[in-house]
Amino acid sequence: MSEATVQPAGVEKIPAHSWYALGVLTLIYVLNFLDRVLIYFMFTPIKAEMKFSDLQLGLLGATSFAIFYTVLGIPFGRLADRGSRKRLIAGGLAVWSVFSGLTGYTHSFETMFLCRLMVGVGEATLGPAALSLLSDYFPVRMRASVTAVYSSAIAVGSGLALALGGQVEALLGWRWAFFLLGFPGLLVCLLVLSLREAKRGVTEREPVRYTARDWKVLFRSVPLRYHYLGYALFGLASNQLSIWGVSFFARVHGLDLKLIGSLGGLLSLLAGVPGTIAGGLLADRLRRKGRGGRMFFSAACALLSAPLWVALLFSNGAAVLLAANFFLLALSLMWLGAAAADVHDIAGPQLRGLGVAIYFFAVNLAAYVIGAPLVGRINDALGAGANPQMLRYGLLLCPAAALLAALLLWLGGRKLEGSRQ
Repeated sequence: MSEATVQPAGVEKIPAHSWYALGVLTLIYVLNFLDRVLIYFMFTPIKAEMKFSDLQLGLLGATSFAIFYTVLGIPFGRLADRGSRKRLIAGGLAVWSVFSGLTGYTHSFETMFLCRLMVGVGEATLGPAALSLLSDYFPVRMRASVTAVYSSAIAVGSGLALALGGQVEALLGWRWAFFLLGFPGLLVCLLVLSLREAKRGVTEREPVRYTARDWKVLFRSVPLRYHYLGYALFGLASNQLSIWGVSFFARVHGLDLKLIGSLGGLLSLLAGVPGTIAGGLLADRLRRKGRGGRMFFSAACALLSAPLWVALLFSNGAAVLLAANFFLLALSLMWLGAAAADVHDIAGPQLRGLGVAIYFFAVNLAAYVIGAPLVGRINDALGAGANPQMLRYGLLLCPAAALLAALLLWLGGRKLEGSRQ
């Protein structure tokens, strides 16, 4: 199939189809995170019915999803660099919607694990292909900002999972939440297929440095090494807020799921959406002052999040908990636009699908394969099942990871400032 040319934007008018594509891809990412986060909200009723340990919950909610999400992300990234990106996304959306809905039919750890594993298979298609398309729809000067708008779907999807999941669980039970919020994603596949493939590299200002055959440069780039490691640790810290946050407030503070869902959904929208978009705008502005500007911005976000984690974990006052959760949620999402934009700039148009896939691999390996089960294992070792207050100490892994991430991202920014990559 021939590729339709999308007008280079520069300072010129951006085609209407580019904005339409941004809207469609953002909607799909909303569904992506709704299906991904929904199970975290259901940890408490699933634990009560299935008698799972915290380690099993960590494996079920994170590791099962991440096994193929991380491993298949790299070959899917290669496919995004070579084939039809919209067809790759549509196929993945169909797979994850079906298996998210089927989660409601499971009655054992093994079958639920399999369903969540297949959700990860489907969702692995989205990131590399969608971000590659967006970089060809919009100019370089808007790259972090556009990626941030797309990434704001994380807050919206997470908020809807909490708000709608809480309502459905209260009325019909946790199984119906998967039925009603999973299967409808199949209808959105038609919108994906309505997109036009953008010509690769049409928005680039500089000559293309690398071809798809030069993939090894992604591992030789020193700034990218700091980038991948730094964001992996920041992702480990940030994602535990969604993975364990509901369990933390339910078990440590005794809040019911409906209240957590309502407040969590509201906070996701009020803090997450403007925080993500503002982060992209600020990162783009700092990038104009120097090549390392975006990484310096993310380093600052990581550094500021560490004391907020401590406040969230060890405070009991409602006002402090709400404030810490609000600002921590914003900081946990502000770096997303900057992270993807730097990968695109360094990798170039022929390698950006693979570059983004490796970035997602690093972040999700740290957050889901390592971080979530590790927190669960620490909780079990500390006796959090009998004494829920021990959850506070298991989650101390998060501020420690955030501090190390800040250091690595700052070093990466320094390397990028002196690099021509």
